[in-house]
Amino acid sequence: MNPKATRNIGIIAHIDAGKTTTTERILYYTGVNHRIGEVDNGEATMDFLVQEQDRGITISSAATTCYWKDHQINIIDTPGHVDFTAEVERSLRVLDGAVGVFCAVGGVEPQSETVWRQADEYNVPRIAFINKMDRMGADFYRVIGEIKDRLKSEPVPLFLPVGSESDFSGVIDLINQKMITFSGTQGEEMISSPVPDELADGAAKWHDKLIDAVSSIDDRITDLYFEGKPIPPEMVISALRMGTIKHAILPVFVGSSLKNIGVQCLLDGIVDLLPSPEEVDEIKGVSVKKGEVVKVPNNAKGPLLGLIFKVTYDKDAGLLSFVRMYSGTLKRGESVYNMEKKKKERVNRIFRMHANRTDDINELEAGDIGVVVGFKIGQTGDTIGLEGYQVRLEEMNFPEPVISIAIEPKTMSDHDKLAKALEMLSWEDPTFTWKENEETGQIIISGMGELHLDVLTTRLTDDLKVDVRIGNPQVSYRESITLEKEDSFTFSKIIAQKENNATVTLRVSPLGPKAGLEYVNSVSAKTMPAEFFQAVERGVRSSMQSGIQFGYEVCDMKVELVDVKYSELMSTEFAFEAAAAQCFDKVCLEAGPVVMEPIMDVVVTVPSQYVGEVIGSLTMRGGIVSSMESRANGDLVHAQAPLSKLFGYSTALRSSTQGRGAFSQSFDHYAVADKKFI
Repeated sequence: MNPKATRNIGIIAHIDAGKTTTTERILYYTGVNHRIGEVDNGEATMDFLVQEQDRGITISSAATTCYWKDHQINIIDTPGHVDFTAEVERSLRVLDGAVGVFCAVGGVEPQSETVWRQADEYNVPRIAFINKMDRMGADFYRVIGEIKDRLKSEPVPLFLPVGSESDFSGVIDLINQKMITFSGTQGEEMISSPVPDELADGAAKWHDKLIDAVSSIDDRITDLYFEGKPIPPEMVISALRMGTIKHAILPVFVGSSLKNIGVQCLLDGIVDLLPSPEEVDEIKGVSVKKGEVVKVPNNAKGPLLGLIFKVTYDKDAGLLSFVRMYSGTLKRGESVYNMEKKKKERVNRIFRMHANRTDDINELEAGDIGVVVGFKIGQTGDTIGLEGYQVRLEEMNFPEPVISIAIEPKTMSDHDKLAKALEMLSWEDPTFTWKENEETGQIIISGMGELHLDVLTTRLTDDLKVDVRIGNPQVSYRESITLEKEDSFTFSKIIAQKENNATVTLRVSPLGPKAGLEYVNSVSAKTMPAEFFQAVERGVRSSMQSGIQFGYEVCDMKVELVDVKYSELMSTEFAFEAAAAQCFDKVCLEAGPVVMEPIMDVVVTVPSQYVGEVIGSLTMRGGIVSSMESRANGDLVHAQAPLSKLFGYSTALRSSTQGRGAFSQSFDHYAVADKKFI
């Protein structure tokens, strides 16, 4: 592996923008596939789960490796549906660059904005590909404007479309000022020719805009421009690369993946403009022993350090751990140390993943991505390395589930199978949780949306062969408080002829929406040993999970430890943990407890004649409309509504709009629930 010639990239976008189709073309042109798989007929290589092929959407982020112009490209193809944002989140965590795919008709759609914000958080350099120029209503220049206005980026077109809709036939290369058309059975032959006279003025105007953009990055280009001297294409590409890595500009490519136009130009852009592992910021970790922030250089000869960013289960190989290496070289047959689990694990095999095919390799160097077989306890977000070099990389944070359904095994023999299957699914997916009601035997599974749970229950029944009865969707409620209160609790009990005594005083305060949970220790560290303070926090956090009145987890509140009474002779960790848990329950009951329900951001896309009807239906469901937009592919209605009133809305919307309406929803915050729906 040559780090300078390696690109770790993701393909990110709104659902149906053409991400998977674009990836299929990339695999074909780079020689990985000898035929092109299509999404519509269920043959796409990257959509290798049966459900992905049935639904025509990407659910899990598949990984593949291909080669273009002496460069290794590791591609993560990510889902565009909002129910699977955790897949996008964990992929962005390990990428060095990304390709944002936009539909030339739909433009910058809501999920595009969500994914773009996620990429901003992880500081991922990007290039853009405006796809589907062959579709009716395609408008390259409108999408350029939307990228600038909605994503707050600085789009710089490197190519212009030649024609649009059914007349779309090629692209104009603004750097080299040539027209490129694509021929052959699958567009594999690129034919370069002079720009036609009727397009020359437009091409010259956009060429000047391109030069203006890169001259702000490289002064040499400015000097050559004013001196009237030719500007070497290599100098322009170098400046574009620098601007891309610094997030100063967003290079824009154009084409139609379905019609095999423009994909090779995009491949050139990936190699020429996106950074290698050596060009991105050094990853930061925390020293386990000292608690200090440590910068980790990308160095294959450095101490071993990598991140497990995805875990999936294979019926033959067992757990497959997708690993990004940041330092050192991981070798087959060696043992590594899991920083979170504090245990060693053995690397039995390493391979590159090509969707559901594998290519065995002996080692994985810093900057590379691969799959490890042999880990038994590693989970998403775990750091692997050396026991003597304990650095933990930044944890991954995932949103909490907002929707649940009850399931039951159909027979007693299915009960144990179900528990094992659910354990495996929750190991794979950090946004999926489950718990069993010991009194009723009912199992509650929770996820990010109806589609998410539908996919998981289908995997249970079809893939894992577990027969279950499936209930109706339920809201994952939370509990919180409305008042600030302070109270104490003393735990005193003789256990095994030993006194267990502790007194804890807690103050609880409500916090605003999206604030989460906050625990603060305001007691001097000298008051008692550290392990007793840890016992108090364990007790508080345990009660946070158990709820106040109804057993729902708590949210959006602060808990402060304001006083303790400690006796060296009679106090125990058990006593402090129990006192803290019972003090939390007591003070929360005094603080105006309430049930909270998830409020969703809702975006409805409908033809303009149905907007009034949509607004009325959302209002009836407790929704508050915040804004409306006119788009080429329909009007957008933005609203917020309680999840409890959105069940079945998809069917109702299709019915009221003659099948022409669509909507997406994503969790925004918790608010006090309407008691009628609890």
